[in-house]
Amino acid sequence: MPIPPRPAPAPPGEVTRLLQAWQAGDDSAKDRLIPVVYQELRRRAAAFLRHERRGHTFRPTDLVHETYLRLCAQNSAWENRDQFFGVACRLMRRILVDHARARAARKRSGGVRVTLSVVADSSSAPSSSAQPDLLDLDKALDELAALDERQARLVELRFFGGLSVEEASRALGVSVATAHREWAMAKAWLFRRLERSRRS
Repeated sequence: MPIPPRPAPAPPGEVTRLLQAWQAGDDSAKDRLIPVVYQELRRRAAAFLRHERRGHTFRPTDLVHETYLRLCAQNSAWENRDQFFGVACRLMRRILVDHARARAARKRSGGVRVTLSVVADSSSAPSSSAQPDLLDLDKALDELAALDERQARLVELRFFGGLSVEEASRALGVSVATAHREWAMAKAWLFRRLERSRRS
């Protein structure tokens, strides 16, 4: 798939405007949207992959191509930028987990290790020996979703999509204060859950 040309940074609201114009039937809006969202997806993919172990075989370009193709295949009625990139975060998670499962099956050994620095702060960061396996993290997020789906989505948006708390709050339709509070709760829960898994 050819890589769209690198656009100038989109002004605030431009992605939402183009998404809405595309949904309203303006095909030219789709052509203008593609390079803008492609570069943003690539930035998010690169941000996530920086938290994986060195030597990962999945490059940002691979991840963004697969994510972009799946987004286009969905042909959903995107309402705004936050919704669009929120779905992209979920797709990135699924793609990376599937990749980790396939790699683990081929090697018949442990999965792919990741760091949780994006969800850590100085008081709660795990030690370097506590880096979770991506498949363990995926399972833990599923368990968190059973308890509190919004908190699990918040972690997904931040960890897999690289969204700020403010961006994630908009994607989830909650206040920034609520997002900060639930972010702290989700981090604490995940660290306890992953630490139990590491010790078992």
